[in-house]
Amino acid sequence: MTGKSVTPVRAAAAAIVVAAVIQLVPVKRTNPPVQFEVTAPKDVKSVLERACYDCHSNRTRWPWYSHVAPMSWLVARDVRKGRKELNFSDWPNFDFEAQDHLMADIAKQVDRGTMPLAAYVVLHPEAQITPAERQRIVSWARAAEGLDDQP
Repeated sequence: MTGKSVTPVRAAAAAIVVAAVIQLVPVKRTNPPVQFEVTAPKDVKSVLERACYDCHSNRTRWPWYSHVAPMSWLVARDVRKGRKELNFSDWPNFDFEAQDHLMADIAKQVDRGTMPLAAYVVLHPEAQITPAERQRIVSWARAAEGLDDQP
């Protein structure tokens, strides 16, 4: 066989160079000013802030790994997508029909346990929602959306 083989040292050096270079790719991490927020009872609001606001508000806490590529890309993308779906900081900007739709979605997602995302809870154990908290959020969302009389 002709040619040079890749040694473990060269492979490690190449990996280090690639890791350093990808840090130069810009990532937009923003927290626009918070002018409004959703109105909720204190117990519900504290759970929303703890378990939802990082992705669904303009009050995102950007952890250390959100500054290290490639995780920075994933975190910024998830926050962008989360804010696009639901941003509690933009709540009064939604018309009543949109608010009803969002409340129905909150009730459904939280009741099913699909929110907060399991991957998020792994990295943020404080975001774990207890069954009582889950039920409280679902009841609040259904009452706000006019669904509190449904099973």
